Amino acid sequence: MIHSRFPRFILFLLFIFVVLVPLGFIIMALWNNVLAVIFPIALINFWQALGIFLLSRILFGGFPGKPGWAGRRHNLREMEEMRNKWFNMSPEERQHFKQHWGNRFRGGQTPVTPESPASEQSSV
Repeated sequence: MIHSRFPRFILFLLFIFVVLVPLGFIIMALWNNVLAVIFPIALINFWQALGIFLLSRILFGGFPGKPGWAGRRHNLREMEEMRNKWFNMSPEERQHFKQHWGNRFRGGQTPVTPESPASEQSSV
């Protein structure tokens, strides 16, 4: 049996006109009538409104089946495993862990301690 793509194309066009066009006009109207009044910003047109919608979906909301940045939640099981791992560490292991992650955020530089004078440290 041969399936035609014609009905699928019609549904796609219907989706565009029923959902995206009114959404673009709503975003444009809200931007131009609310934000442009409150803040000294320029007015936008329909295409810019759709661009803002697309950008916000990519950054914050994602698309169906693929969460955006805000949709990425840590798995509760993974968080529980990390919490258990932390509580099962000895004080020395915790200190080593803190130093390791602290060094990663300081660009690999280790703090100067009495055991390791600055002359023995290698510069990066």
